Amino acid sequence: MKAGYVYVLTNKPMGVLYIGVTDDLARRVEQHRANAVSSFTKRYNCHRLVWFGRFENIHDARSFERQMKKWDRAWKVARIVEMNPTWRDLAGDL
Repeated sequence: MKAGYVYVLTNKPMGVLYIGVTDDLARRVEQHRANAVSSFTKRYNCHRLVWFGRFENIHDARSFERQMKKWDRAWKVARIVEMNPTWRDLAGDL
């Protein structure tokens, strides 16, 4: 079974947050940047990858995504800052 990823995109540091799930993170980020998916990321210009987590399989990733979407914004921001304190675009690291 393929690994899964949960990821967070934003338009700017401390800006709008979009949480998604995929089995190919690099491809999915490129799709968002090309505005080929998700009208939300297109509308709010969420193209900066600021956080991601890798999971053993896509089912675990989807479960975590659903949990994370229920978190308060402060918890989401804390998770991002823990991994990426400067809100740097991590897409180049993929």
